[in-house]
Amino acid sequence: MSVIQSQIDTSGPAFAANRAAMQGMLDQLQAIRERQGRLVQAEKPRFDQRGQLLPPERVQRLLDPGSPFIELMGLAGYQMHDDKDGTEAGGGIIAGIGYVSGVRCLVYANNSAIKGGTISPAGLRKTLRLQQIALENALPMIMLTESGGANLHHAADVFVEGARAFANQARLSAAGIPQISVVHGNATAGGAYQPGLSDYVIVVRQRAKLFLAGPPLLLAATGEVATDEELGGAEMHAGLAGTAEYLAEDDADAIRYVRQLMAHLGWSAAESGHPHYHEPRYDPSELLGLVPADPKEPYDVRDVIARLVDDSEFLDFKSVFDQQTVCGWAALAGHRIGIIGNNGPITPQGAAKAAQFIQLCDQTGRPLLFLHNTTGFMVGKEAEQGGVIKHGAKLLQAVANAHVPKLSLVIGGSYGAGNYAMCGRGLDPRFIFAWPNSRTAVMGGVQAGKVLRIVAEQKQRRAGITPDPASLDALEQTTAQGLEAQSTALYGTARLWDDGLIDPRDSRTLLMLLLDLIATAGKRPLHPNHFGVARF
Repeated sequence: MSVIQSQIDTSGPAFAANRAAMQGMLDQLQAIRERQGRLVQAEKPRFDQRGQLLPPERVQRLLDPGSPFIELMGLAGYQMHDDKDGTEAGGGIIAGIGYVSGVRCLVYANNSAIKGGTISPAGLRKTLRLQQIALENALPMIMLTESGGANLHHAADVFVEGARAFANQARLSAAGIPQISVVHGNATAGGAYQPGLSDYVIVVRQRAKLFLAGPPLLLAATGEVATDEELGGAEMHAGLAGTAEYLAEDDADAIRYVRQLMAHLGWSAAESGHPHYHEPRYDPSELLGLVPADPKEPYDVRDVIARLVDDSEFLDFKSVFDQQTVCGWAALAGHRIGIIGNNGPITPQGAAKAAQFIQLCDQTGRPLLFLHNTTGFMVGKEAEQGGVIKHGAKLLQAVANAHVPKLSLVIGGSYGAGNYAMCGRGLDPRFIFAWPNSRTAVMGGVQAGKVLRIVAEQKQRRAGITPDPASLDALEQTTAQGLEAQSTALYGTARLWDDGLIDPRDSRTLLMLLLDLIATAGKRPLHPNHFGVARF
């Protein structure tokens, strides 16, 4: 393979300006996370009084000390629904992929320190995505439950689709993927089915409450009088109803049971090894200043690749056939992969080249990494006459039908059908993450404003109306501003267009972890059955 010769001047003013702009975006994300943390910490005295751990403390105690943790969709629902300033983002859920007793697992914890861990529409979508990740990557699911159930202010947006979460639990069990639930507190109504559909249930004495109808609803519906403990207490479920397998004394004891269970499942045997590899010849931390702050300023995606892949080696595929779409072979942490990146719009030739490259990766079983930075497909007479629709359609077919795992990293713009061709969310990548400078939209705001201005002006002329420049200016500006606001990384991650925003400097480490878990999933022997594990 050829070693990429990066020409970036890391000591120049342009690099420093780009780095400062990216750091400003990262500081904004950090400020949001710090506000979230303060809101949770404000509840600590109340949790301490009840003898409970805060949800983040539960997750921390569950995970192996010092092991990596990939947070997933931490800003789901940002400034949506009841979230005003980002402090309540996350959908009421703390989630990610980490190690428990040496086994890579998907961890899901209700953040009961914020609105009782109630689930918003974004939280439901996040749950469904987490279940998809667990199924596709053969990851045991550990659920730390304490929730008031669906956020009743948005019940109509949660109720019907909420059944999918239960169906997915049944299918995960049938697929042979274990699910372990700890009930730390309330699990009422539909929330009671989540542990009920798990394969192992641990309840915390004097804290866990599982019932379909609590005492007030029971009294109103039937006139029967019962206490919380009689209806759904931990001792009742462990000793009488048989809903729970283990009765824990407190949160820490419950988490100890989880770690013991994971240690006895025998899943660590399939963990993939760590092949020998060389680090990149360029420092991955330079990714912070590599991408221009001005999205109109071009750069070579190979400079990004040089700071991601082993030994900065990259074998270009058809490099002289098309310059805008970059395809090639590389290794990352010893895992052989194919990479597709953008140096501009996708031309007919670029689409044909990428479609062929995807088929070659599919033939040899190589995972694909897509590095998004494109304005979309090329337009104009030359592109149309060159068959951009035909070749673009074939590229979409290749992306949609390739069987190999696909990873997407949005490092710049991801516009129009280019988002689809580069395996955006709608094309079901195994994982998709984004840098904080990224933009995702049907088109740029400026272009959208000009399009609507032209359309409105033509419509007025056809109607015999003299166009009003002031109103057309206002239309153009408001359209541009609106679309720009709806294309930011924060806007997209709030709506789960990605699995999370990351610091560019963490890109190689993240990709290493993802490729490793994908390799493990491919080797793991599952033992499915038809209906999942049931309690009788």
